[in-house]
Amino acid sequence: MAAAPAADFVVAPVQLQALGVGLQKLVAPSSATGGSAPAKVTLPAELDVLVSAPVDGVVTQVFVNPQDAVKPGQALLRLVSPALGEMQLRLMEAGTRLQLARQTLDRDRRLFDEGILPERRVQEAQAAHRSAEAATRQAEAALHLAGMSDEALQRVAAGGRLQDGLTVFARSAGWVTALEVRPGQRVHEADALLRLANPREVWLEVQLPVGASVAPGQAITVAGRDVSAVAQSLGPLVSEAQTQTLRARVTRGATSLRPGEVVQVNVPRAGGAGWVLPQAAVVHHEGQPHVFVRTARGFAAVPVQVNGGAAGAVQVSGQLQSGQEVAVRAVVALKSAWLGHGGGE
Repeated sequence: MAAAPAADFVVAPVQLQALGVGLQKLVAPSSATGGSAPAKVTLPAELDVLVSAPVDGVVTQVFVNPQDAVKPGQALLRLVSPALGEMQLRLMEAGTRLQLARQTLDRDRRLFDEGILPERRVQEAQAAHRSAEAATRQAEAALHLAGMSDEALQRVAAGGRLQDGLTVFARSAGWVTALEVRPGQRVHEADALLRLANPREVWLEVQLPVGASVAPGQAITVAGRDVSAVAQSLGPLVSEAQTQTLRARVTRGATSLRPGEVVQVNVPRAGGAGWVLPQAAVVHHEGQPHVFVRTARGFAAVPVQVNGGAAGAVQVSGQLQSGQEVAVRAVVALKSAWLGHGGGE
C-alpha cells in the first residue's frame, strides 16, 4: 500500500512557470446563496399507476388521449370480452346452486324440527350451502376485480342479462402519461392499457457536483416558478457525469410541474459562507476534495468541502484564509507532483 502524500510539497519557481500553473488570490468568502442545478420532476412509485386489462378482449373505444387530465371514476376505455361472459355464466350458475342449497337447508331444518329427518341430513345441507356460498363469492370477486359494479353483479347472480363488455374507469385523479392501445386492438389479461401519473405528491431529483453538502430539510426553489421543495436525502452513488442525486419533496406549486420535465433549481448550500473557485481548482484524492494553496516552499494540499457549483465554478469551505493564493490552472500537474512527493497512489 502506498504511503499517504504529505500535505506540503516543494515546487520551485522555475517549475511553477514551466508547468503553467495559474493562481487566484482569495479575497473574501461569499455567502452561500446557492447555485443553479438541473432537476428532473418525478413521482413516487405508488403514484405512477399502470392500468392493465382486467380480462382478455378487444378495445372498442378509447375515451382519453395522452396528456389528458382525468378525474376519479372517469371512463378511460371500453372492452368487449367473451371471457367476461364466461365469468358471468359461472356466477349465474353459482347463484342458482346457492339458492337451491338455501331452500334445501330451510326445508331440512323444518323437517328436523318436526322429527322427520335426522340431524345428519341438516348438517349435510349446511355443508352444501356453505360450499355454494363460497363458490358464489369467488365468482363475484373475479367479476369485481374485472371492474363490474355491485349492481351488475347482483343482477347477474339473480339470473339477469349478461354483459358483453365493460368500461375501465380511473380509480384516482391524474394525467395520462402513456396510451398503449387503440380501438380494434386485441389485448390479453394484465396487458398494459395506459399509464396514469397522480400529481398528489411530486419530487425533484437534483444533480449536484460530487462532494456537495446539503442538509436534510433545506429549502429549494425552482427558477422562474412559484415552486418550493424540501431536501430529503443525498444519494451515495456517483454518475458518469460526476454528480450525485439529491431527492427533494415538493411542498408548494406541485400542480405547475409535469413528471419527466427538467427544471433549474436553486439549492442553498449547508455550511454558511464559502470561497468561489473555478471547478478545475478542485482535485479529488481517495474521495476527498482538495485545493492547492501557495506556500513559501511550494504548495500545500488543503482538504475542502464542496458546497455546490454552477457554470464552471464551485463554492468550497475549509481551512482557507483571505490573501492566500490557490492554484486554478495546471492543477493536474500539481496533483502528480504532490502524490509523487508522498509515494504516489
